[in-house]
Amino acid sequence: MAHATLIVTCSGGTYFDRDHYVDVHLPLALACWRHHGLESASAFFPRNADAPEVSVGLYRFRDEDALHAALASAETAAVMADVPRFTDATVSRSVGTPL
Repeated sequence: MAHATLIVTCSGGTYFDRDHYVDVHLPLALACWRHHGLESASAFFPRNADAPEVSVGLYRFRDEDALHAALASAETAAVMADVPRFTDATVSRSVGTPL
């Protein structure tokens, strides 16, 4: 099976705490979802301060079934509850799989 990537973008909002996202949120997601098949989590930030997106997170899972199992798990509540601690931006999720 092919890896699956959860792509999370944050757009707009009035604040985004990059340090919290990298130092707290990504490790939290890894702790909550690793046993469901999350293999890595990375953060990317636009170079242009005027870009509509304030961050892009890439969460790489073993496969698409693992990704969906993680999102359906009880642990997802803890991951989502952390979001207001680092941003009020609009969060969008999409799934990417290799072609």
